[in-house]
Amino acid sequence: MSKVLAACLMLAAQTYEVPPAVMVGIYQVEGGRVGLESPNTNGSHDLGPMQINTIWVPQLAEYWGVNHATAKRWIRDDPCTNMGVSAWILRRHLNETGSLSRAIAWYHSRTPSIGYAYKGRVIKAMRRSGLIKNSSSETASR
Repeated sequence: MSKVLAACLMLAAQTYEVPPAVMVGIYQVEGGRVGLESPNTNGSHDLGPMQINTIWVPQLAEYWGVNHATAKRWIRDDPCTNMGVSAWILRRHLNETGSLSRAIAWYHSRTPSIGYAYKGRVIKAMRRSGLIKNSSSETASR
């Protein structure tokens, strides 16, 4: 992760009061980069480093007072905007569910089997990076 992305991630995590380690895990799983636009099977696209789905563009464009094309470009091409939107989405899900586990799953999908598989990948990425450790019972059972 570049220094710019790391700084944007930390600022976004602090602004929206979400764990930076979770943001790093999401970043690693999403595998996006500034300027990237990835198509999805449902016709939407994922944008930028945190792969923000275009379903968020209309709401953000209205909030920011810009047209959809401008909002999409900002999310896709500006690393701090992308990280900020990511943390904002995670915070919204956390507020709605009261559960960090469910908020991580919902970042990707509200369909339980899809969302919880995604959450597992995020946790695995955080473990690989040394951001979280296995519990002693998990370690003992290996």
